Amino acid sequence: MARRAMAGPEREVLLFVLGSLISSPHGVGISPQTGCLEEAQPLQCVETAEQEEPGRAGAGVTASPPEEPYQPVLNGESNVLRAGQVQQLAPHLPPRVTGYPWNLLYCTARDGFSLKSMYRSMNKLSSPVLLVIRDTDGQTFGAFSSTAIRLSSCFYGTGETFLFSFSPELKVFKWTGSNTFFMKGDADLLVIGGGSGKFGLWLDGDLYHGGSHQCETFDNEILSPQEQFFIRDLEVWALT
Repeated sequence: MARRAMAGPEREVLLFVLGSLISSPHGVGISPQTGCLEEAQPLQCVETAEQEEPGRAGAGVTASPPEEPYQPVLNGESNVLRAGQVQQLAPHLPPRVTGYPWNLLYCTARDGFSLKSMYRSMNKLSSPVLLVIRDTDGQTFGAFSSTAIRLSSCFYGTGETFLFSFSPELKVFKWTGSNTFFMKGDADLLVIGGGSGKFGLWLDGDLYHGGSHQCETFDNEILSPQEQFFIRDLEVWALT
């Protein structure tokens, strides 16, 4: 069948469409409402993070060591953390506290065992803090809090909060986004992380007894060798 030669106006329309396709980064399309040519919308690319398997041994995040390991300045002597553990933990802290010295606010070896005394040591503090514990089995673990630990009637904190454990390698358990049960404390109990009636870490009012369970907030492993533990040493460091 013989092809019909394009008339002048038809040829101009075709050239216009081809030119639009070439010049537009997204291409053109036909509007279903107007039947007119219009620029197509770009496709949205959504990046999804790979999820760790809950309950799997070693599921905590472990950062690659930096080219030049950062060693924070400690204003105070720790009875819990060794120099190598401080160096391993530092890269997991939020960038906003990098470079700040760690100031020892409270330690049971100096200040005694009392949750109320620990709260009082942070009365006028608003900066992030690091809570570190060594239990009677010799295991070291704890939590980073995005703000000072205080008495509260409801949960507080932000997604910067995390749990960690040296068992013996460092494992860090970041916020899952499942809930916002970061931290809550009264005179007799401090809890960090929660969901379904289980707490990632809890301490009693005497700072003598505590416990750890897998919780929805951090999808953590049990931080201590046993679900319930006895505290040998506890320290709070202000990162400011």
